[in-house]
This record gives sequence, structure tokens and C-alpha cells, in this order.
Amino acid sequence: AIAQYGKEVAPTKKSVESINCRLKRLDRHLGHLTLAAVTPGTIKEYRDFRAETVSSDTVRKEVQLLSQIFKIAHREWDIYLPHGNPVESITLPKKSKARERRLQPGEEENLLSAANEYGGYIGNIIRLAIETGMRRGEFTALRWEDVNLIRRTATLRDTKNGEDRTIPLSSTVVSILSKEPRHISGRVYPIRSDSITQAFDRVCKKAGIEDLRFHDLRHEATSRLFELGLGIMEVSAITGHKDLAMLKRYTHLKAEDLAEKLR
Repeated sequence: AIAQYGKEVAPTKKSVESINCRLKRLDRHLGHLTLAAVTPGTIKEYRDFRAETVSSDTVRKEVQLLSQIFKIAHREWDIYLPHGNPVESITLPKKSKARERRLQPGEEENLLSAANEYGGYIGNIIRLAIETGMRRGEFTALRWEDVNLIRRTATLRDTKNGEDRTIPLSSTVVSILSKEPRHISGRVYPIRSDSITQAFDRVCKKAGIEDLRFHDLRHEATSRLFELGLGIMEVSAITGHKDLAMLKRYTHLKAEDLAEKLR
């Protein structure tokens, strides 16, 4: 069932690379079992075992993927499940508190310096991530035909939310993109998403920066947009956040500015 899901369903998902990693992990721990042999107790054991070494969010994603496999096996593949969907009988770990990691004084300079030494695309990708808040997958999918350096816009196709999004480009971004070489594939950054993560982690290690993830740069960019004075709807149009409640947590960064307006 895990293999079948990997062939039929995973390729239709935008996060196919992450899903495939989770499938391999599930297969390693549970792949020796038949579907009928998996009980709620089996899932609880797996949940508790994984919780000893990874975050609650990671456990949630793995168990939720397992639930999807059971649902599709029953509904699409006509497989009888004597226990029903065993995942529905267990409690998932609570969601982790949203990360609020921002770049500390000196970290941006050290990060970019290490990135320049590392070479490749990662240095410019880091700069653009801080400027635009683009997701990792949006970088790897970006094509030159969707970049207009004259109008200073870039259209991100079929994003995580399933929609296209056109974002404004700062003069810094335009300067960076205008110097990037054109690749025969037509992609601005012809690399894989996991390659960005690997390069970023190595750059952080080289720079001596701890507990910084590539996705944290999206948080940094979003925070800076609010600090520039943009409103929630304006920021949402740039970052692609559909749940405006997620953006409200950034407004505390402007509390001092709001105090000035109340005088």
C-alpha cells in the first residue's frame, strides 16, 4: 500500500519530495505488516517511538500520511480493513508552537559571507528569500518567462495554495536576477528543493549559526514587510498567506509603531 501510494498519489502532490521521505520512513518501520495487521495500538507505538527523537509536527505529518494511505486503500483500492482506519482511534500530538526565529545581529552578514564561499545558487537564493518571502518550492519552479525585470514583477505558478501569485520585486531582487545566467531549462534556479535545504544547512554550519532553517527566512521577510508599514492584505498578496490569522502573529512586531500612532 505504501508503494502504491508512492506511485499513484504522491506524484500528484506539490510536496512530493517530502512525502516520499515520509513514505520511506513508514515503510522502514511498518512495511513488514499487512494492512489488516495494523491496529490502533500499532499506530500508538509508532507515534510514541517517533516522538522520542523528532518534533510533534513531524510525528503528526507521518501519522496523517499513514491515515491517508488507509483511506485511499479502502475507498480507491477496495481493500477491506477489519479495524477500519486505525489512525482515527488515536490522538495526534499537539501542534508545535509556531517558530518565530529571526536573524540576529550579524547573522545575515555571516550567512551571506559563508554562502558566497560555498558557491552555487544558494547565496542569491538566500538574498531573494529575505527580500520576497518565497518558499523553497517556489524558487525551484520559477521560470524566466514569468519574470519581468522591467515591470519588476514575478509570477509564481501553481503555488502551495494551488493558485498563481504575482509578487513585486525590490530593486535589490531585480539587480540579483539581472545578473543570473540563463539556463537551457528555462528555470531561474535549475536545482531541486532538497538541494536548497542541504546547501543552506551546510552554509549555516560554516557560518556557525544554529537553529536556523531555510523556512525561517520567510518569517524574516514577512516580519520586515510589516516593519516597512505594509498592511495585512498587502503582505498577504506578496507572501501568499491565505489564512490571515497566521499573519496576525507578526503584528506584535509593530507594537511600538502603533504606540506612536496613538499619541
